[in-house]
Amino acid sequence: MKNQNLYSEYKSGRILYLYTKLINGESINKAQEAEYFGVHQRSIQRDIDDLRAFFENQIAEGLGSKQLVYDKTMNCYCLRSKDQAALSNSEILAVCKILLESRSMCKSEMEPIISKLVDACVQKKNRAVVRSLVSNEMFHYIEPQHHKPFVQSIWDIGNAIQQQKMMRIIYTKQDNTMVERIVKPVGIMFSEYYFYLTAFIDGIDRKTEYHNPDDIFPTIYRIDRIQEFEILDKKFDIPYKDRFEEGEFRKRVQFMYGGRLRNIKFRYTGKNVEAVLDRLPTAKILEKDDSGYVITAEVFGDGIDMWIRSQGEMVEIM
Repeated sequence: MKNQNLYSEYKSGRILYLYTKLINGESINKAQEAEYFGVHQRSIQRDIDDLRAFFENQIAEGLGSKQLVYDKTMNCYCLRSKDQAALSNSEILAVCKILLESRSMCKSEMEPIISKLVDACVQKKNRAVVRSLVSNEMFHYIEPQHHKPFVQSIWDIGNAIQQQKMMRIIYTKQDNTMVERIVKPVGIMFSEYYFYLTAFIDGIDRKTEYHNPDDIFPTIYRIDRIQEFEILDKKFDIPYKDRFEEGEFRKRVQFMYGGRLRNIKFRYTGKNVEAVLDRLPTAKILEKDDSGYVITAEVFGDGIDMWIRSQGEMVEIM
């Protein structure tokens, strides 16, 4: 009670107390703080106004990006980033669940990422709840079989893509043979547990090395299989009209296997056509009758053949 009276008497001490709560991710309830300090709510409101002006001045001076805002749903004041909206508890929980389900990283990299997301995006009073909802999954997390940390490599490769710098890579193929390539990196993609680098090979005889010498698409490399890489000083240039668009490429490559761009047409007689449309983003239903659906899709590579075989009698190529 002695400390409360001290805070009540000296406004500066009270504001420092409220400021400390805010930067620690806690919120301020005006009525509760007024009762705690033994002052009128108008005094707390004036403190809040002073703090709001302070944070706005920090933004104007380029020294910060936090705003003091009122959250109607929680009846409290808290800090929010001016540059981007904060994630809600349910949103950050969904992101954590997606990351864990992806099983894309070794545990030593996944665990700190989940922890930092919770610490940075969830209010202090709710962190224990969110952590408890993901802790069991984190404890039983099964990392990919390669057991290889590579998050920093993704950042380095991303910079090479952004700066259009060529790379030298040593890569282990599926048959465990190793090759050295000079490549032009153009994209990073993720699919079913693995991150991939898409890149054009430089200085290779397409007629002898490629099944399809006229292939205009990049080669796909699993990043965890890149044993070594070096970002070279040599830059490459791809005209804007010929630029690689990951989004468009991603619609057509579902299984990360090389091959031609193909148009397929098949009859689907299963019960869950939505799963087919989600699996093949370019798929379109041409016909529907009592026996099933006639579907067409544009796909890249030979991986589609494995998916078709996995569907058994539900899929018939037309």
